[in-house]
Amino acid sequence: MDDTPAPKLSELLRHPDDLDKIPGLKQEFARKKGAIDGQLRNGLREQLERTQSGMNGLTDGQRTVQLIKDEMMNIDRLCSESQTMIKDFASINLVSEAHRNFVAVETMRHNLESFNDRLVVVENMLREDDEDKENMPNLLPCHYELTQLRNIRDDAMEQIQRADDTSLEGTLEDYFARLDDVIDWFDEHVGLLAMNLINLVVNDNNGLVVRFAVIMEAEEKSDRRVLALQEALKDHKEIAVRFQGIADGAKKVRGYKEKFLEAIKLSAEQQFEASREEFLDDPKLLEKIMKWYFNDLNAVRVGMTPLMPKKWKIGKVYADIYHTLMHDFLVGMVDDPEASSAHTLEIISFPEKYYRKMAKMGYEQKDLAPHVIDNREAELVRDFRQLIIRFLDEWIERIFAQEERDFADRNVEGSNLDQDEYGYFRTKNLVALWRMLREQLEAAVNSQRADVVEGVIDAMFMRLRARQQQQQRMLEDEALRYETGKVPELEGFQALQDWLVATANDQIACIDDGEDETRLGYLSSFRQKFEPHVTPQYMERVEQELAALRDGYVDCSTWCINKFAQLVFAVDFKTVMPDFFTPRWYSATAMKQMVVTLDEYVNDYRAVLHHSLVDIFIEIFADELLVRYLSSVRNKGAKFRRTDPFRDKLFNDIATAFDYFGNLPNPDVGASIKQTWRVTEGFLALLSADRAVVPDEFAAFKNNYWDLQISWVEAALRARDDFERAMLNAVKAKAAQIEVMRGPETIMAKIK
Repeated sequence: MDDTPAPKLSELLRHPDDLDKIPGLKQEFARKKGAIDGQLRNGLREQLERTQSGMNGLTDGQRTVQLIKDEMMNIDRLCSESQTMIKDFASINLVSEAHRNFVAVETMRHNLESFNDRLVVVENMLREDDEDKENMPNLLPCHYELTQLRNIRDDAMEQIQRADDTSLEGTLEDYFARLDDVIDWFDEHVGLLAMNLINLVVNDNNGLVVRFAVIMEAEEKSDRRVLALQEALKDHKEIAVRFQGIADGAKKVRGYKEKFLEAIKLSAEQQFEASREEFLDDPKLLEKIMKWYFNDLNAVRVGMTPLMPKKWKIGKVYADIYHTLMHDFLVGMVDDPEASSAHTLEIISFPEKYYRKMAKMGYEQKDLAPHVIDNREAELVRDFRQLIIRFLDEWIERIFAQEERDFADRNVEGSNLDQDEYGYFRTKNLVALWRMLREQLEAAVNSQRADVVEGVIDAMFMRLRARQQQQQRMLEDEALRYETGKVPELEGFQALQDWLVATANDQIACIDDGEDETRLGYLSSFRQKFEPHVTPQYMERVEQELAALRDGYVDCSTWCINKFAQLVFAVDFKTVMPDFFTPRWYSATAMKQMVVTLDEYVNDYRAVLHHSLVDIFIEIFADELLVRYLSSVRNKGAKFRRTDPFRDKLFNDIATAFDYFGNLPNPDVGASIKQTWRVTEGFLALLSADRAVVPDEFAAFKNNYWDLQISWVEAALRARDDFERAMLNAVKAKAAQIEVMRGPETIMAKIK
């Protein structure tokens, strides 16, 4: 049957021509209606049949209940009639009860008379077992006799307690007092066996183990019987009291099975306590220390299980008790104030080995609850990683605090700096920093977990980047005091310059691997140390971090040299820079003085500056000189008059600089600097060109230096004595028309 919903009539009859479909639709709907009616009839028939079957079942049940009632009434009638059928039934019943009571009293008298003799026999047997504790041949006879004597005592005490006169109860208690001492003696033997049961199995003393199991099973049955009687007493007091009076056997739960389980736990606890002391002494031996644990469980599985009742599932009993104690032991060690991070590390890696060994013995992880360390591996790993990072932060804070003190006390001979074997200035704390990083890395490696090592390395890279920023901030704040003239008589200025050089050298030392690769920089050496202990996936990711860190060291080193140059201009050249392009410029020899000063600085620091930075030192000075020189168009009073020989003066300044650059030890550096200084050609063209062609000169300048700033061009044009607003407007209009190709940054990007 088609179960799809029927379409609406409005959908079937949309057009007049659809009226022809009505007969076919009527037949289709009639067919579907017939099918539905058939289904409903079948469903109704099935429901009626089920209802009828249920009613028949209820009727049969009522009939059966009535038959039972009738039978019970017949039984009750027969019981009543039977008493009248037997002649003198009451007398017979009375004599029977008297006979039973007489036999019970006779038995009780005999038991009481022989009680002490039997107790002496038990004592002798226990004494013999004391002398042969490895076999205890009298274990079962002792248990049997003590069980009988206990029952005698319990029956007697129960009888005296039910009697109207309880004055003899104290006498009976005194009479039975020795029994408790003998029971304690026997319990000591049983406890000794329970504590050493695994040793008995290992030593193939199977007979004694079986006898022990027989006793435990008998006591378990006795306790179940007593508990059942106690439950019955709660629910059916009248019947239970009558039954209790004629019942033989124990009257109280003796709990030997529970004591057995407690002995298993106590024995294991003692071994765990010894293991704790060994573990505290040497955390690396955890797996070896716990060898007894798995040996015990294996001995139970292989040797004890066949000797014990199957229903006990003794292997699982031991496994559950031992597992719970192992959980308590490991979790306790994690929270133990005497334990160290090394102990935590061993515990973190232990569960995997633990569950693997337990599985080999047939105990799956899902069957052992709770988890042996409460699934705290991730938490403990995180805590251990954070512990290392906390130590890392504390060390770095101390190192930087010492560095700040050294920097503040730099006004001493040598500027409170060290020099390495090459004579380069170095700060005193770089070696200590990398030594500390290696030590913390070793602590992470000792965890034997890649995730710990990787997390610690990430934290180290973050701290190294932060240290670069801290150093720059410390030097920047101090340099600002000299740049703003807040330090009288420039006290500590040269020492600040020495520190800038030393910090730049430190950055290069971190990444200087040397040409022959026999002497690696700190960073590459550090990479070699951690690479074997991390995953390949992490190494792929960390390469980017290393590259970024290397770039950061280069940037920080360059920043130090730049700051050195800026300080020279802010302090040494403070008085001469404002004179450029003013009337005083024509008669001064400021460029010559600055070149000589630059040469003196280079010569003074060449021996203490890392060799790879000397050329950079010169290039940065040359660039800073060029930037300051071109920026001097903004000097107060700067003016280029057509009648003044400013062209000759510019040529003279540039020639002075070129003479110095041309005589540098490294001709490639000199050539590179000269090429950079050729920007002065465009500068001269802007100053000396006729007003009509200034826009074209600007266009040529802009094409050569795409990042030429229009604000500087305006300042240069305003310094012309023939400056007009129309000239600036024409330049700006030309700038709007020019499309330049962007490329690498040029020197003009630094001139605003």
